[in-house]
Amino acid sequence: MHIHGLIEDSAALANLCTRLAQSPFVCVDTEFMRESTFWPELCLIQIADENEAAAIDPMLPGIDLQPLLDLLVNNEDVLKVFHAGGQDIEIIYNLTAKTPHPLFDTQIAAMALGQGEQIGYSNLVDSWLGIQVDKGARFTDWARRPLETRQVDYAIGDVTHLAKIFPKMLARLKTTGRGAWLDQEMERIADPANYANDPDLAWKRVRIAGRKPEVLGRLKSLARWREMEARGKNLPRGRIVKDETLADLASHPPKKQSDLARVRGLSATWAGNDIGGRLMAALEDAKPLGSAEMPPRDDRKPGLGKDGALVADLLKLLLKIRSRDIDVASRLLARSEELEALAAGQRDGLSILEGWRYDQFGHEALDLVEGRLAFAVVNGKLRMTRTEETAS
Repeated sequence: MHIHGLIEDSAALANLCTRLAQSPFVCVDTEFMRESTFWPELCLIQIADENEAAAIDPMLPGIDLQPLLDLLVNNEDVLKVFHAGGQDIEIIYNLTAKTPHPLFDTQIAAMALGQGEQIGYSNLVDSWLGIQVDKGARFTDWARRPLETRQVDYAIGDVTHLAKIFPKMLARLKTTGRGAWLDQEMERIADPANYANDPDLAWKRVRIAGRKPEVLGRLKSLARWREMEARGKNLPRGRIVKDETLADLASHPPKKQSDLARVRGLSATWAGNDIGGRLMAALEDAKPLGSAEMPPRDDRKPGLGKDGALVADLLKLLLKIRSRDIDVASRLLARSEELEALAAGQRDGLSILEGWRYDQFGHEALDLVEGRLAFAVVNGKLRMTRTEETAS
């Protein structure tokens, strides 16, 4: 594989992208900083196919990233390969309002191959290539210039290793017949809705006790206000107001701006400054949350009930057994909320009752809930038995 030096020239980048556009896949990674900003600061982009690899400096004034962005979000003929790519995809979405497609995430693929729920990149490289990744530059300041050679070498290694792992992983998936299992998951992480960051939905990320529509309405308005403040100032949300303070303001709203001086977590200056005035305006504009927006109740309280909760626990035990038997990460088969919904009587809209998940796990889960399957201990080992066979 040919390793280019750091690409700092628009023409060189365009030529690279022209060549990569002929490849069946490219591996992509980014380095960024986001500790002190709302928007992640893109500091480096790494890309590779089976023949060549490069790192691109996006911080250089005047460099034209458009050929690279076109390759990532507008070229449907090239598969984009990431490892745990959620934050990388978010950055690309922020730049283009699109997500890379089609895409493949090796961390999710590893779940189908029995390598755990969230295998880290270093462990992935070790298990597939027998290479120990040097983590010396992992926590470097990627925004500082000039970049050192060791930093660039470390960063490019992320995609050169991935370019060797992906074909091996793909071959294993074909051998096991599990490639189709991943299609739904890959489409899910490629969904632009996951990265849109709608300010009107920001309240859903804040934990708050209770379900009063007026409290949740104030939380929605406050969370939207904080989102816009953080974006405008390019500061982390918590640097504007922390979640717990936001929840407290929604539950116990101040009657006038001067009361903000007594709110824990706010500066006393907010009692008379502009940002405090904007916070109060958000409270004044708040309306009780409509029934269509109210969050669903926890199925365990009271819809699931005590017996239903026990059934859900049995389903989770069945999931562990089945995941062990077929050597796949349990989270790829089913999520806890789906098991609880099944135990509560829901049948429609559950992915475990569709497609490969139904074949591998869902039909047994349904049999357990509906009394056709039971647990038994045979020769000291936990087994599943058919109740019809037991009865006969």
